[in-house]
Amino acid sequence: MVSSCCLDQLNLLSTDDFRVTNRIPRVMKVSGVISDFGEDQQAMPRKRVIIVSNQLPLRAWRDSVSNEWCFEFDENDLLALLRDAFPPDTEVRYVGTLKADVDTADQEEVAQVLHDKFSCETIFLPVDMRNEFYHGFCKHYLWPLFHYMMPMTGNDGGRFDRSQWMAYVSANRIFADKVLEVTDRDDEDEDHVWVHDYHLMALPTFLRRRSNRVKLGFFLHSPFPSSDMYKTLPVRDEILRALLNCDLIGFHTFDYARHFLSSCRRILGLHSESNRGHIALEYYGRTVTIKILPAGIHMGQLESMMSEESTLRMAKELKHKYEGKIMMVGVDDLDLFKGIPQKFSAMGELLETNQELRGKVVLVQITNPARSLGRDVQQLLDEANSIAKEVNNKYGEPGYQPIVFLKGPVTTQEKLAYYAVAEFCVVTPVRDGMNLVPYKYTVCRQGCPALDKALGVDENSPPKNSVIIVSEFIGCSPSLSGAIRVNPWNIDEMANAMYRAIDLSETEKHLRHEKHYKYISSHDVAYWARSFDQDLVRACRDHYHKRYWRVGLGLAFRLVALEPNFRKLLGDTLNSAYKITSSRLILLDYDGTMMPPTSVNKGPSHEVISVLNRLCDDPKNIVFIVSGRDRDTLSKWFSSCEKLGIAAEHGYFTRWTRDSAWETYRSVDLSWKEVVEPIMQLYMEATDGSCIENKESAVVWHHQDADPDFGLFQAKELHDHLENVLANEPVVVKRGQHIVEVKPQGLSKGIVAENLISSMRSKGKSPDFLLCIGDDRSDEDMFESIARSSANPTLPAIAEIFACTVGQKPSMAKYYVDDIVEVIGLLRGIPEATVQPN
Repeated sequence: MVSSCCLDQLNLLSTDDFRVTNRIPRVMKVSGVISDFGEDQQAMPRKRVIIVSNQLPLRAWRDSVSNEWCFEFDENDLLALLRDAFPPDTEVRYVGTLKADVDTADQEEVAQVLHDKFSCETIFLPVDMRNEFYHGFCKHYLWPLFHYMMPMTGNDGGRFDRSQWMAYVSANRIFADKVLEVTDRDDEDEDHVWVHDYHLMALPTFLRRRSNRVKLGFFLHSPFPSSDMYKTLPVRDEILRALLNCDLIGFHTFDYARHFLSSCRRILGLHSESNRGHIALEYYGRTVTIKILPAGIHMGQLESMMSEESTLRMAKELKHKYEGKIMMVGVDDLDLFKGIPQKFSAMGELLETNQELRGKVVLVQITNPARSLGRDVQQLLDEANSIAKEVNNKYGEPGYQPIVFLKGPVTTQEKLAYYAVAEFCVVTPVRDGMNLVPYKYTVCRQGCPALDKALGVDENSPPKNSVIIVSEFIGCSPSLSGAIRVNPWNIDEMANAMYRAIDLSETEKHLRHEKHYKYISSHDVAYWARSFDQDLVRACRDHYHKRYWRVGLGLAFRLVALEPNFRKLLGDTLNSAYKITSSRLILLDYDGTMMPPTSVNKGPSHEVISVLNRLCDDPKNIVFIVSGRDRDTLSKWFSSCEKLGIAAEHGYFTRWTRDSAWETYRSVDLSWKEVVEPIMQLYMEATDGSCIENKESAVVWHHQDADPDFGLFQAKELHDHLENVLANEPVVVKRGQHIVEVKPQGLSKGIVAENLISSMRSKGKSPDFLLCIGDDRSDEDMFESIARSSANPTLPAIAEIFACTVGQKPSMAKYYVDDIVEVIGLLRGIPEATVQPN
């Protein structure tokens, strides 16, 4: 049961019909955050932001007297602060589990109270599923891996357990179902769904399967590991593809985003592009935007809590207690990656090498409770205790301990008091996500009128100052440009950083503090939330301009976005037009259209030869293979196709039948090849896995078998190098899929299509049926040329045009087929459609 009187006593509610006496201020009072909205402002369409996280940002407990359930928002939870980060006319709802076990009999009533009073939609996972999902897959596999700890043995986090993965997938599906319940309304297009952290990386697939146009964003609060680490995950493809069902994916730092993009490139073969400052991935016709945005703190909340009596009293006591001492403070969770033992060892090294600091410097280390279970946490605590005891025994004296290790519950107000009094903040995890401790420390050192008064600060006091020693492996490090960055694995370096911080002049300390405070106060939680939300809207702007197709099963599901007039080419449609026409032109790409690009044997199959010959046997047809390959190879492969036309090297060489002479596009000077070949040779020797293809009209550098990142890097360098060298030559330097090609200007498959159509018209056989099928960027030139020719009113119209790309992807073509099998099937069916029954 849930007691309403208990709820009233706890000033916990944020709805208008309940009085709250100690809630976080709705309006924040610094630049970069929400300001007052006038009542006479024009009403805006109501928007709803749905925050989805593993756990709701609530505290839940039973009252010791009444045994009733009581709840309040957790002011230390970043997601709780998002209630105040959006404009007042935005409804913010939360979806997640509770941080407490609720009896089955009480769940329905608890869920109703949280829905009505806290705008929270509660999920109650079965106990076994929760353990396998959270304590199993999340904490014993994903969390260590994302923090660069490889689970090599069962003791190191657990080898991959598929049952835990299935529990993760099942839990994510339950979360998605709950989100869909919340968004099940007529104006769901106004719903913005914001999913948080690694616990719910499969959720986007289940949500996207049911809703094409929901505005879906994901933010990862932990590091994202390097691609080499991530590739060890047995379900790496499934998780990447699930995340790519989002519209916007956010990371705290560029490093984390870079590792994610590298994983997408190396595992899925996807390439990112930067457009006007935004990084994006093209994924089956959809643009997935990548956002780099460090989180911020709630300035109004901190100012309010700094002014509370308990904070002021504690700050005065601490100032008196540590009078004459140099205090450093650290606040960390009790887990393997926070670097507490290393920090203590650095403190010992500082005192060992600087005897004058003994008796003067104090490191106060506050630890928050561990979030995961296991003996590794106890081992960490034992190690930290041992080092602290050793340092204190060696350098301590009556009334002085160098390391003060606070392991008991420490209230937020107490932490703020320590921040306000400490001269230095030491945050040195060996690997961490954002970590907002340095931000809170800086704001507390800036203080507020009440805190200044309690500490005896007035206009005659020295300027405010603070110094932060921060690990270079932490998410907030790039944002704190005035911090002293350290490698936490290097104990000597950390000890030297501590000494350097102590030795800084007051002016230097003030300048560093001022720089940090300016950034932190303007990049607070409201800036973070609204910036992410604005980019989510921008990322979804094409939702209403495309058609969507659902493709794939399970976690291989993806949404394919196509232009409204882009449709599948069906055999019946093609055959109907074929039957009623008498002058047909059929243009076919080869690699990727008639032959799989991954095939080791690149020559045409017997089936392909048979289909082509049947098409060529119809005197109403002119059939051409249009390829980038050289003429000798194509001549050899298609020697049994007597009536087949071939356009080789993108049309530099053309012949109409096997026995006709080759026609050259035009006479060109190829002396530039003498310059290009030695340059490409240098890059080939420097890039393992690359090779050179020397055609008669072009030279191509291939890097398909090279390291993906290095190959792209070298391709860009080679492209720029060749463009500079060949600036005055009549050539074009082009980058394609795994290639850099140099060829004469004006040469393309589009020119081939134009010339063939023009030649047929000049012979009085203007085509009334045109079928063009291709799969890559060079074929887009044909599609574009055909569209241009058909739109030219001065030219005879082509009655039936079928420009078709292989695969559902953005294209100038109006039609698509799924794969090479469908291409062959369509071509095989055309001659059969013209055979009349007896």
